[in-house]
Amino acid sequence: MTDVFDFDTYIMAYYDKHPPLMHFAGESRDEWFAWQQRLRAKLLELMEPFPEQVPLDARVVEEREQFGVHYEKVVYTTAEDVQVPAWLLIPENVATPAPGIICLHGHGGPYGKDPVAHVDNGEEEIARAIKNYNYDYGLQLAKRGFVTLCPDARGFGERREGFRRFGNRDGCNVNGIMTFLFGMNLMALNTWDDMRGLGYLASRPEVDADRLGCIGLSLGGTRSMYLSAVDERVKASSVVCYLTTFKQYALTQGNFCGSQFVPGVLKYAEISDLCGLIAPRPLLIESGIQDGGFPIEAAREAYAHLETVYAAAQVSESLWLDEFDGGHQFSGAKAFDFFDAYL
Repeated sequence: MTDVFDFDTYIMAYYDKHPPLMHFAGESRDEWFAWQQRLRAKLLELMEPFPEQVPLDARVVEEREQFGVHYEKVVYTTAEDVQVPAWLLIPENVATPAPGIICLHGHGGPYGKDPVAHVDNGEEEIARAIKNYNYDYGLQLAKRGFVTLCPDARGFGERREGFRRFGNRDGCNVNGIMTFLFGMNLMALNTWDDMRGLGYLASRPEVDADRLGCIGLSLGGTRSMYLSAVDERVKASSVVCYLTTFKQYALTQGNFCGSQFVPGVLKYAEISDLCGLIAPRPLLIESGIQDGGFPIEAAREAYAHLETVYAAAQVSESLWLDEFDGGHQFSGAKAFDFFDAYL
């Protein structure tokens, strides 16, 4: 017997010996439907407890006009002691009610919603993030006639107050561990906030509540996946530069943090399974061939499995792929046609 001292060897061996218990392996529509009901129930169980629902008490705190779009900075309440600031973008000269899309930011620095809505306030770093990641998809979609909502996640943007008090520690990890102490998790809390944001978007008179979509890059793609998996008000969604395998990005690369996962989820499902909870609703996956954080080989492996889910659900045509020659960024090559088609 060879002695094993290092943790990497242990965790990889554990992964190989304990495949996800609810990994999809069916072929028929009945098998898919039964699997999805079981896995969604398990995911919700893992994410609990969610906060109690309270009135949104939404208010507009700022308005501006730019890029042919009306901007409203709004604040709404998602839970006791929790308010969320967001940019609402309403395109000019669009027939209302129009479809609405919640546009979720990734890590991309500390700026949260601002680069997604193309609000740089003269800050060079935000302008650079917009250019480097093609990050302003909230504005790009608004210019195409969608009403978009760009909210801050917990610990980002205006919700970052006190974030740096941990010195060189990763604030996402510290905040995540804090929630674990109470039996909560940060991903579930952000998903709850995003669900309430979707509700706010649906409540706006400019928005058709039956035509709601979701999109996000990186951590935003993670958020888009979880929101769409558990909230069927989302009629079409896009996951940008996130589809991969837990084995690759979490166990091999360690390319994650305390804001990005639900404890216990890999016991039951891989990322492709979680994306499969979106079926039969339309889903667009974007993957950059040069994305070092989410290597294309793992993305292709996950997508191939996701295809089997959509095939079993008999909606293969509703699964779109944009595999583009770029890095960790929003492509947009198919996104506008995708949302035009389904919303």
